[in-house]
Amino acid sequence: MGRRSLVAEILAAVLLLSLSAACGSRLPESDFRHDDRGTPPPRDSAPLRVGIITSATSPVGGSAFTGPRDGAVAFFERLNAHGGIDGRRVEVRRCDDGGSGVGNNECVHKLVEEDEVVALVATTALDYAGAPRVARAHVPDIGGQPIGAAYDTYPHLYGIYGSLAPRHGTPGWDGRLYGGTEVYRYFKREHGARTAAVVSYNQSASAAYARLVERGLRAEGYKVVTEQVDFALPNFRAVAADLKEQGADLVFDAIDAHGNAQLCRAMDEAGADVTAKVTNVQNWTSTVTDDYKDAPRCRNTLWATGASRNFEDTGDAAVREFREATKGLKTHSQWQLEGWAAARWFTDAAASCAATGITRACVDLYMNRSQGYTARGLLLPVRFERLPEPPRTNRTCLSVARWQDDKGWVSQGDMNRTCFTVPQLAYTP
Repeated sequence: MGRRSLVAEILAAVLLLSLSAACGSRLPESDFRHDDRGTPPPRDSAPLRVGIITSATSPVGGSAFTGPRDGAVAFFERLNAHGGIDGRRVEVRRCDDGGSGVGNNECVHKLVEEDEVVALVATTALDYAGAPRVARAHVPDIGGQPIGAAYDTYPHLYGIYGSLAPRHGTPGWDGRLYGGTEVYRYFKREHGARTAAVVSYNQSASAAYARLVERGLRAEGYKVVTEQVDFALPNFRAVAADLKEQGADLVFDAIDAHGNAQLCRAMDEAGADVTAKVTNVQNWTSTVTDDYKDAPRCRNTLWATGASRNFEDTGDAAVREFREATKGLKTHSQWQLEGWAAARWFTDAAASCAATGITRACVDLYMNRSQGYTARGLLLPVRFERLPEPPRTNRTCLSVARWQDDKGWVSQGDMNRTCFTVPQLAYTP
C-alpha cells in the first residue's frame, strides 16, 4: 500500500471529525465501435452488468466520494453509444452504501448475489465492510479507491494504484502496510525544500497520520516543524505566524478541507509564504477557486501529487477523450479521471474474454495478468504482485501538478520520468 492509499484512508477519518464540531477531440470510433461486417452475431447479446458502490450520502458529505462513480458512468455511457463490448451493452447498477459498514454489506449482497454483476468497478467506500464477501464470491473489483486496507488484504480486489501485498486475508504483511517517501524526495530534489511543517488536529486519526508524514520527512533529511491545533477551536492564526517565523518551505496537513481553507486564509493574513502547500489526489479538483476564495496567495501555492495523469492535461489524447465525454459535468476532478480509467480497465478485461465468454473468472484472470496497465496512459503502470516480504525500497513515479489561477492545474514534468527509489516505511492501518 502506497502513500496515496494511506492519505485517502486517513483523510476519510479526519473528514468524519467535521460531524462533531467539498474542448477536445472526440473519442476515436475504434475504441467503442462494434464492427459486425462479415462476422457472426455475438454468442450472447444480453447486457453485461457491472456494479458501482459509492458512499454517496456518507457522513463526510454528498460529493466527497462520487468522483470515481461519475467518471466510470461517463465511460460506460460513451461505450454503449458506440456498441458496447462485442455488441453487448454495459448495464451499470449503482448502490449508495451511505458510508456505513451495514450499508456496504447490503450493497454487496444486492449487486453480487442478487444482480449477479460480472464485476464491481470504481468502488469508493468509506467502510468497505463487504470486501470479504466480494472476495469469497470471486468477483473482480476493478479500479477501486483504497480508502482503508481492503485492497491490500483480499484477493480479487484490484485497487486503482495496485498492490504488492500477499492479499490472503490479512492486511499487508502480518498486519503492517508500507508507504514510500517519494513526495518528500520530489520537493527536496526538484525545489530545494529543507524545512517542512505538518499541521494536524489534536485527534487520534489526524495525529497518527501527521506522525507518519513526520517520519517520512525526517527520513528524507528535512527539518520538521509540527503544528497541532484544537479540533473544536483551532487557532490557525497562531499556526500561520509560526510557519512564517520558522521559514517553512512546505506545508503538509492531516486536517479536513474546511480546515485547510481556514489555514490558507490565516497564512495569507500572516504573510506566511511557502514554496508549496501540498495536497493529495482527493483534493485535486476544479473547485479550488471557490474552496480557497479568501486565500489567493496561498491558493496559488497549492500542489497535488498522485499516480494518474492530470485531468487538465488536454494535450494528451486520452485526457481529451475523458474531458469530451464529461463536458456536461459541473466540475472536474482527478478522481473522476481515475473512475474513467477503472471503467476502461474493466472494458479491456471483458473484451479479452469475448471469444470464450465474459465471465467473472475470465475477467479476474485478465486482472491477475495486469502488470504495467496504464489505461491508455492515464495511470502510472499498475502492478499486482504477492511479495512474500515487504520491499525495503521501491522505485515510484509521481504525477505532480500545481494550481495557477490563470491556468488551473498545471502539470509539472512527465509523470513517467518523475521517479525516485525511496525507502518504504511500515505502519499499521
